[in-house]
Amino acid sequence: MRTWGVEPTPPLQDPWLLAVWPGMGGVAISAGYYLMAKLGMHLVLEFPATDYFDRDEVYVKRGLIVKRRLPRSRMFAWRDPNGGNDLLVFIGEAQPQTRAAEFCSRLIASARDLRITKVHTFAAMATQMRPAERSRVFGAAIDKATLEKFQRAGVEPLESATISGLNGTLLETAAAHGLTGGCLLGEIPHVFSQIPFPKASMAVLEAFSRLSGVSVDLGELKSQADRVDRTLEDFLLRMEGDAPQGSDDDSEPSPVGTRKKDPAALERLEELFEEAGRDRARAFELKQELDRLGLFEEYEDRFLDLFKEP
Repeated sequence: MRTWGVEPTPPLQDPWLLAVWPGMGGVAISAGYYLMAKLGMHLVLEFPATDYFDRDEVYVKRGLIVKRRLPRSRMFAWRDPNGGNDLLVFIGEAQPQTRAAEFCSRLIASARDLRITKVHTFAAMATQMRPAERSRVFGAAIDKATLEKFQRAGVEPLESATISGLNGTLLETAAAHGLTGGCLLGEIPHVFSQIPFPKASMAVLEAFSRLSGVSVDLGELKSQADRVDRTLEDFLLRMEGDAPQGSDDDSEPSPVGTRKKDPAALERLEELFEEAGRDRARAFELKQELDRLGLFEEYEDRFLDLFKEP
């Protein structure tokens, strides 16, 4: 099994590993992409997709079978300019349906080659919260010292629950290798669990920043979260019969396929790609626009190519 990548030179300084995958509310994956963009991270390794994924279905569009690539699994690195712990962010586009333990062992082994000292994952916790309420952050730690740090950082201990998928399995593997860390779970409204909820992504990033000392500007994420909160709260009030009709002005635009061929929209995308190429911190603005147009999947490889070089 070959792993593609270039080991950072000089070696990273006591790096932490953060691993994210898609899940409820897009909490983990959105936070991972945001960190990668805002910190200007660069690619250090990739697992070949055929090692863990296979095609069990085909995608049909307008009557034609369309070839789609397999999910990619990549790790990105960032050096702390202030001399603190460096950071590795592993972004998986999907979780393997089989051989999860083997995948986790390979990921931990690859990260240990880069001298990681801690392992964290992000996930979502669906509750009865309303969209307008503050998203709490819950935590499950590998070790007591990390649990105490969670509590000092305002993270509520997860009393009794299960963490499904690799978000939990990876931590079990990390513990078996003598590593410390844990999972941070951002609170989302249960009724909207299948809708992206950026406020929870922002909450876990705030907690992670307090724990790791990694400072990141969350302004863009907060603006997006505020828009989504207003939209979902207004929708919920309508469902409950308490909201006035016709108050759609602040609604978050949904992806619209009819805009895909809009020359002006495509021209704007090219401008954003150029700007993000010069300044990776602008990449999140680009991702927001791709999401708004429903084009992120089509442009994903090109987007991630922005982070190939240090």
